[in-house]
Amino acid sequence: MLMHINRNILLPGSYLLLLALVFSECNQSTVTQTSKPNIIYIMADDMGYGDLGCYGNDKIRTPHLDQLAEEGIRFTQHYAGSTVCAPSRGSLMTGMHTGQAYIKGNFAMQTEGNLPLPDTTVTVAELLKQAGYHTAVIGKWGLGGPGSVGGPNNQGFDYSFCYLDQRNAHE
Repeated sequence: MLMHINRNILLPGSYLLLLALVFSECNQSTVTQTSKPNIIYIMADDMGYGDLGCYGNDKIRTPHLDQLAEEGIRFTQHYAGSTVCAPSRGSLMTGMHTGQAYIKGNFAMQTEGNLPLPDTTVTVAELLKQAGYHTAVIGKWGLGGPGSVGGPNNQGFDYSFCYLDQRNAHE
């Protein structure tokens, strides 16, 4: 399945941190009531709840995101797992709050990368793969550098195109 990502859907000045694309193994012509839905989860830095038109903003135009919200679901009681990047994404990937999670801060390693998720960590991507989904992550990772067990391809993602070291995403 091919997906075109429109770069114009982001708000000016916001950083796309994570775009997790998860596709079930069905195409549009074979969709049945028992088919698994495709999941697109967008997590962005520096974007508040009221910054999108679908949540009431009438000053910044976000027609593409508004359309996604109209055709899908909206989260009205959703909070970031932490106040900083890596632990927030770590909470999203593991379902753990920062008190339970291994990643509790933005810890840089001497080499490129950040403190990696341990190999024993079960991520949402691994669970989705077990359920028959193809998984991808695009954007900023920060949960393990190149060659570490915390890299996205070692944590359940079939495809990754992201900054492994979150410091590079800010340059």
